[in-house]
Amino acid sequence: MGIAEVRSPALSHPLGAFSQAMKVSGQGSYVFVSGLTSRAPDGSVVGIGDITLQTETILKNLGAILREAGGSLDNVVRVGVFIRDMNHFPEIHEVRRRYFKEPYPASTMVEVSRMVSPEHLIEIEATAFISG
Repeated sequence: MGIAEVRSPALSHPLGAFSQAMKVSGQGSYVFVSGLTSRAPDGSVVGIGDITLQTETILKNLGAILREAGGSLDNVVRVGVFIRDMNHFPEIHEVRRRYFKEPYPASTMVEVSRMVSPEHLIEIEATAFISG
């Protein structure tokens, strides 16, 4: 099993905590995690108005889901990130650098006009590969 970063010298280096691409080989299982928002177990929104706390909460919850699947954040090969304000890019990537290690997952980040709840500032979906 192998998870490896793919980087082309013909492209610029990523601006944040992500890789251009990730290559997965070997036997294992993919885990496709639906979009997560910053919610406590009781369903309440965590970190209203705080992009850092919302990002941390989501990544902690993602880690919990992956542990149930037999993996960890180290198994994440791709994330899709939906945010309400692209000006939060630096804060989001500062948090990502604490939760993900290099090689970082491949990533797409887009600004959206609305989310399920007006209190949500960010939503993250993920794909992980767990060997075995």
